Amino acid sequence: MTVHPVLYSFRRCPYAMRARLALLSAGVECEIREVKLAQKPACMLRVSPKGTVPVLVLPDQTIIDESLDIMRWALGRHDPQHWLVNVRNDLIAYNDGPFKYHLDRYKYASRHHSDPMCHRAEALNGLERLDVALDANRFLHGDRPGLTDAAVAPFVRQFAATDPCWFATACPDGVQEWLRAFVALPVFDRAMCRLSPWREGDMPVLFD
Repeated sequence: MTVHPVLYSFRRCPYAMRARLALLSAGVECEIREVKLAQKPACMLRVSPKGTVPVLVLPDQTIIDESLDIMRWALGRHDPQHWLVNVRNDLIAYNDGPFKYHLDRYKYASRHHSDPMCHRAEALNGLERLDVALDANRFLHGDRPGLTDAAVAPFVRQFAATDPCWFATACPDGVQEWLRAFVALPVFDRAMCRLSPWREGDMPVLFD
């Protein structure tokens, strides 16, 4: 009997999105467990007490609970789409640092007691940097998507969805075209499949 890795995930979390995207691109079959954040499974908290998704539990009980580590583990096993070619670690670091900081304080202003317009403007500066990096290419890796696109796009998508009308007029055209192209990819559609929250005793749902 095949024992699959187990992925604890949450459909709308951008960190979980990029982990799912890499697992799909790599063709790694795993059992997926959709987490209800208000009722996190005790078994997930036992293996990763910090309580954030994604968490990948390997058959040997190795725990990987950082999204970029899951991406690199999956693509290190198998990379048929060449997602590891020309990775822009600088863009990923900027996304996960300054851009995410301003995104949170724009999208969740009441939670952070922040000025949303100020943080929206700062985040927009980050998108202008992304536009320069695209340099008229369709994706950040050139003509084809790669790890950088998958790591960054879920967060830009979240930023765009906060005020779609404003985003459509203010965001650089190149970034808008890139985001549209990425979310139109079949792998993105597969990564965003809807699942019911997992409960102990449920039949395994394979994600492949």
